[in-house]
Amino acid sequence: MSAVIVEYLPILVFAVIAFFVAGAMLASSYIIVPQSPNPEKKAPYECGFPPFDDARSRFQVRFYLVAILFIIFDLEIAFLFPWAVGLKGLGAAAFWSMMVFLAILTVGYVYEWKKGALEWE
Repeated sequence: MSAVIVEYLPILVFAVIAFFVAGAMLASSYIIVPQSPNPEKKAPYECGFPPFDDARSRFQVRFYLVAILFIIFDLEIAFLFPWAVGLKGLGAAAFWSMMVFLAILTVGYVYEWKKGALEWE
């Protein structure tokens, strides 16, 4: 049991040193830099002028449709790239399962298109 602990000892030493260095940096920033927040520093900043409305206001459905579109393309790339790299060794079943997956994503894309999410006013 002691041999295992000896093997993990350098990791423990590294973690302890990292903890103390991070703590020292945080403490030194509070000691060296004067802490004087004013109302201007605490105000929300939005493109150089004060925000128009509350951040918890309702969004148009169009924003959610754009989010769905992003998820569609994000999923497509996340699954398509590794599949394409290993396609030669995967076989016909993997090819057709990916075609079904792409067909489902295409249905989502066509839905977005028909809803008008791609046309921004």
